[in-house]
Amino acid sequence: MRTRSLIPSLLAGIAIVAAACSGSATPSPSVAPSAAPSAVASAVASAVVSAAPSAASAAPSPSFAQAPTMKIGVVTDVGTVNDKNFNQFSYQGAVAGAQDIGAAAPKVVVPNSSNDYATDINGFVSQGYNIIVTVGFNLTNATIIAAKANPSIWFIGVDQAPLCITAAGAPDNTFKCAGDPATLLPHFIAIKFEEDQAGYLAGIVAAGVSKAGKVGAIGGINLVPGVVRYIQGYVLGAKSVNPNVKVDVGYVSTSDFNKAFNDPASGQSYAAQFISQKGDDVMFQVAGKTGNGILQAACTAKITGIGVDVDQYLSLNAAADPTYGCILTSAEKHLSTAVETSIQQIAANTAKGGNVLYNAANGGIGVAPFTPSSAVPADIQAKVAAALAAMQAGTLTTCPATCGQP
Repeated sequence: MRTRSLIPSLLAGIAIVAAACSGSATPSPSVAPSAAPSAVASAVASAVVSAAPSAASAAPSPSFAQAPTMKIGVVTDVGTVNDKNFNQFSYQGAVAGAQDIGAAAPKVVVPNSSNDYATDINGFVSQGYNIIVTVGFNLTNATIIAAKANPSIWFIGVDQAPLCITAAGAPDNTFKCAGDPATLLPHFIAIKFEEDQAGYLAGIVAAGVSKAGKVGAIGGINLVPGVVRYIQGYVLGAKSVNPNVKVDVGYVSTSDFNKAFNDPASGQSYAAQFISQKGDDVMFQVAGKTGNGILQAACTAKITGIGVDVDQYLSLNAAADPTYGCILTSAEKHLSTAVETSIQQIAANTAKGGNVLYNAANGGIGVAPFTPSSAVPADIQAKVAAALAAMQAGTLTTCPATCGQP
């Protein structure tokens, strides 16, 4: 039997507050991730809706007294809700948040393509929803437009900060970013994670267990800053343990988001060839559902796999499925916590719009327990703990000057 260590992921159970950090509000989560993936999959089966846009109707500004009657909708990115990764655990947070405030279970819609983002968001608007959660960087522009047009509805954008808007509150594709999101979009909570911190912790583990002195990282696409930050942190973390370690980096696609994040077969094929050519003995995946195929290739090659966003040893049931049995740990964004906390804050009238940062200091990121713990030497476990403490103290640099840029 494989055992799981109790290396702490991060802080939880602290009061909800807001503080300034690099121009972003930094809340302290009041809860830790709760519902198990199997429970989420069950909830997903009974919660899918097809939303069609009609005449928009403004929802009232929510208050704690209104919480039991609040309607919560979730628009995921393309793929599936039960992707055992980003969509699923963001939705899980919405489910938990609804339970916390006594509201009905949230409804969820999965876009068929990026062309459906605005349509699906407006479907919830037209049905009088009070809180609309949109999942992923790709939905940023559609969420900005909806939030501007519907200022009394709360929007929670997962992985959508920092927001770049014009002085009029519209998406700014020129990246001049003249508008202040907290002022112009006061009911839009744009959640950002410091992926480089979680990647840095994973890099420490990778270099610490590598026998070949060669480790790899495969991202879905380099057009998503969060993917790049994960890998940049991973490189720095690995080199903090072994300055001479070779870190090989690749991307499944340069333009196709579906292939990058929703195509396990492409991930497996790409990773199998990559591993064969590079000779890495640890592989970190940053590619959503495509990354499940990357982990399959790593396990087939009998090297160590490192998951992303959630504890993939648990979410992929690696204890029972040898297809994923090589997963040692995962670089985590505490997606469920971020969404659940935001819903709690809205219901309690303590929420603030704008860019909201989740990092090591407030329990927003971490590294999953090691499986088995004996695979990670004690000195490496100590390095992980020390790095985490330094991140919490704000004394550790985990991303280069070009952070988020390919």
